[in-house]
Amino acid sequence: MTVTALAKRCGVSRSTLLHYESLGLLRRPPRTAGNYRAYGEQDVARVQQIGVYRKVGLGLGAIRAALGRPDGDAAAILQRRLVDIDAEIETLRGHQRAILRLLQRSHTLTRYQMLTKDKLVSIMRAAGLTEDDMRKFHQEFEKAAPTEHQEFLEFLHISADEIARIREGSRT
Repeated sequence: MTVTALAKRCGVSRSTLLHYESLGLLRRPPRTAGNYRAYGEQDVARVQQIGVYRKVGLGLGAIRAALGRPDGDAAAILQRRLVDIDAEIETLRGHQRAILRLLQRSHTLTRYQMLTKDKLVSIMRAAGLTEDDMRKFHQEFEKAAPTEHQEFLEFLHISADEIARIREGSRT
Protein backbone atom coordinates (compact mmCIF):
# COMPACT_ATOMS: atom_id res chain seq x y z
CA MET A 1 0.00 0.00 0.00
CA THR A 2 1.14 3.59 -0.59
CA VAL A 3 2.13 6.03 2.13
CA THR A 4 -1.22 7.79 1.72
CA ALA A 5 -3.13 4.51 2.09
CA LEU A 6 -1.10 3.54 5.14
CA ALA A 7 -1.67 6.95 6.69
CA LYS A 8 -5.41 6.70 6.12
CA ARG A 9 -5.60 3.17 7.48
CA CYS A 10 -3.65 4.07 10.63
CA GLY A 11 -5.32 7.44 11.23
CA VAL A 12 -2.16 9.54 10.96
CA SER A 13 -0.96 12.06 8.46
CA ARG A 14 1.23 11.23 5.51
CA SER A 15 3.89 13.63 6.82
CA THR A 16 3.85 11.81 10.18
CA LEU A 17 4.69 8.55 8.44
CA LEU A 18 7.46 10.17 6.45
CA HIS A 19 8.79 11.67 9.69
CA TYR A 20 8.71 8.26 11.38
CA GLU A 21 10.57 6.86 8.39
CA SER A 22 13.21 9.61 8.58
CA LEU A 23 13.73 8.86 12.29
CA GLY A 24 14.06 5.14 11.69
CA LEU A 25 10.86 4.27 13.57
CA LEU A 26 9.42 2.92 10.35
CA ARG A 27 11.53 1.02 7.83
CA ARG A 28 12.22 2.49 4.42
CA PRO A 29 9.93 0.38 2.24
CA PRO A 30 10.71 -1.00 -1.17
CA ARG A 31 9.48 0.99 -4.14
CA THR A 32 7.02 -0.01 -6.81
CA ALA A 33 7.79 0.22 -10.52
CA GLY A 34 6.11 3.64 -10.40
CA ASN A 35 8.51 4.66 -7.58
CA TYR A 36 5.78 4.65 -4.89
CA ARG A 37 6.55 3.39 -1.41
CA ALA A 38 5.10 -0.10 -0.91
CA TYR A 39 4.09 -0.77 2.69
CA GLY A 40 2.73 -4.04 4.02
CA GLU A 41 0.83 -5.42 7.00
CA GLN A 42 3.97 -5.41 9.18
CA ASP A 43 4.18 -1.67 8.63
CA VAL A 44 0.53 -1.26 9.61
CA ALA A 45 1.21 -3.14 12.86
CA ARG A 46 4.32 -1.04 13.54
CA VAL A 47 2.51 2.27 13.01
CA GLN A 48 -0.32 1.08 15.24
CA GLN A 49 2.20 0.14 17.94
CA ILE A 50 3.81 3.58 17.65
CA GLY A 51 0.33 5.06 18.08
CA VAL A 52 -0.24 3.05 21.27
CA TYR A 53 3.06 4.26 22.68
CA ARG A 54 2.26 7.88 21.72
CA LYS A 55 -1.11 7.64 23.50
CA VAL A 56 0.59 6.69 26.77
CA GLY A 57 2.85 9.71 26.45
CA LEU A 58 6.11 8.20 25.28
CA GLY A 59 8.38 10.48 23.30
CA LEU A 60 9.79 9.39 19.98
CA GLY A 61 13.16 8.50 21.53
CA ALA A 62 11.51 6.21 24.08
CA ILE A 63 9.37 4.71 21.34
CA ARG A 64 12.47 3.97 19.28
CA ALA A 65 14.01 2.27 22.34
CA ALA A 66 10.81 0.28 22.99
CA LEU A 67 10.54 -0.86 19.39
CA GLY A 68 14.20 -1.87 19.41
CA ARG A 69 13.75 -4.23 22.36
CA PRO A 70 13.80 -7.96 21.65
CA ASP A 71 10.32 -9.44 21.29
CA GLY A 72 8.82 -5.99 21.84
CA ASP A 73 9.63 -6.11 25.60
CA ALA A 74 9.00 -2.48 26.48
CA ALA A 75 8.07 -3.10 30.13
CA ALA A 76 11.02 -1.17 31.56
CA ILE A 77 10.28 1.84 29.36
CA LEU A 78 6.59 1.75 30.24
CA GLN A 79 7.41 1.42 33.94
CA ARG A 80 9.62 4.52 33.66
CA ARG A 81 6.74 6.39 32.00
CA LEU A 82 4.47 5.35 34.85
CA VAL A 83 6.98 6.73 37.38
CA ASP A 84 7.13 9.98 35.37
CA ILE A 85 3.32 10.24 35.33
CA ASP A 86 3.19 9.68 39.10
CA ALA A 87 5.73 12.49 39.56
CA GLU A 88 3.73 14.81 37.29
CA ILE A 89 0.54 14.07 39.22
CA GLU A 90 2.27 14.74 42.53
CA THR A 91 3.64 18.02 41.19
CA LEU A 92 0.14 19.06 40.12
CA ARG A 93 -1.27 18.07 43.51
CA GLY A 94 1.40 20.23 45.10
CA HIS A 95 0.32 23.11 42.91
CA GLN A 96 -3.30 22.59 43.94
CA ARG A 97 -2.34 22.59 47.63
CA ALA A 98 -0.25 25.74 47.20
CA ILE A 99 -3.08 27.55 45.44
CA LEU A 100 -5.58 26.50 48.09
CA ARG A 101 -3.25 27.72 50.85
CA LEU A 102 -2.79 31.02 49.07
CA LEU A 103 -6.49 31.44 48.52
CA GLN A 104 -7.28 30.57 52.15
CA ARG A 105 -4.81 33.20 53.38
CA SER A 106 -5.83 35.73 50.81
CA HIS A 107 -8.61 38.21 51.36
CA THR A 108 -9.18 38.50 47.62
CA LEU A 109 -12.20 36.23 47.77
CA THR A 110 -14.20 38.37 50.19
CA ARG A 111 -17.34 39.97 48.83
CA TYR A 112 -15.65 43.36 49.00
CA GLN A 113 -12.76 42.42 46.80
CA MET A 114 -12.92 40.66 43.46
CA LEU A 115 -10.42 38.04 42.40
CA THR A 116 -9.20 38.97 38.96
CA LYS A 117 -6.97 37.20 36.50
CA ASP A 118 -4.10 39.55 37.32
CA LYS A 119 -4.46 38.90 41.06
CA LEU A 120 -4.60 35.14 40.56
CA VAL A 121 -1.57 35.14 38.25
CA SER A 122 0.30 37.25 40.81
CA ILE A 123 -0.60 34.79 43.58
CA MET A 124 0.43 31.80 41.46
CA ARG A 125 3.76 33.43 40.57
CA ALA A 126 4.36 34.30 44.23
CA ALA A 127 3.85 30.61 44.99
CA GLY A 128 6.63 29.80 42.53
CA LEU A 129 4.50 28.55 39.65
CA THR A 130 5.91 29.03 36.16
CA GLU A 131 3.95 29.74 32.99
CA ASP A 132 4.19 26.02 32.20
CA ASP A 133 2.86 25.15 35.67
CA MET A 134 -0.09 27.49 35.16
CA ARG A 135 -0.77 25.95 31.74
CA LYS A 136 -0.74 22.49 33.33
CA PHE A 137 -3.14 23.77 36.02
CA HIS A 138 -5.59 24.87 33.32
CA GLN A 139 -5.13 21.61 31.40
CA GLU A 140 -5.95 19.53 34.47
CA PHE A 141 -8.85 21.83 35.44
CA GLU A 142 -10.29 21.60 31.91
CA LYS A 143 -9.87 17.83 31.81
CA ALA A 144 -11.36 17.20 35.29
CA ALA A 145 -14.15 19.79 35.36
CA PRO A 146 -14.71 21.71 32.10
CA THR A 147 -17.92 23.42 33.24
CA GLU A 148 -16.37 24.58 36.50
CA HIS A 149 -13.27 25.70 34.60
CA GLN A 150 -15.47 27.91 32.42
CA GLU A 151 -17.24 29.33 35.50
CA PHE A 152 -13.93 29.95 37.25
CA LEU A 153 -12.56 31.88 34.26
CA GLU A 154 -15.77 33.92 34.09
CA PHE A 155 -15.49 34.64 37.84
CA LEU A 156 -12.07 36.15 37.12
CA HIS A 157 -13.77 38.61 34.73
CA ILE A 158 -11.80 37.36 31.74
CA SER A 159 -13.22 38.26 28.34
CA ALA A 160 -15.08 35.58 26.40
CA ASP A 161 -12.40 35.61 23.67
CA GLU A 162 -9.60 35.08 26.19
CA ILE A 163 -11.58 32.34 27.95
CA ALA A 164 -11.99 30.57 24.61
CA ARG A 165 -8.22 30.81 23.99
CA ILE A 166 -7.36 29.53 27.48
CA ARG A 167 -9.76 26.60 27.24
CA GLU A 168 -8.66 25.69 23.70
CA GLY A 169 -5.01 25.81 24.77
CA SER A 170 -5.89 23.62 27.75
CA ARG A 171 -7.23 20.87 25.50
CA THR A 172 -3.94 20.33 23.62
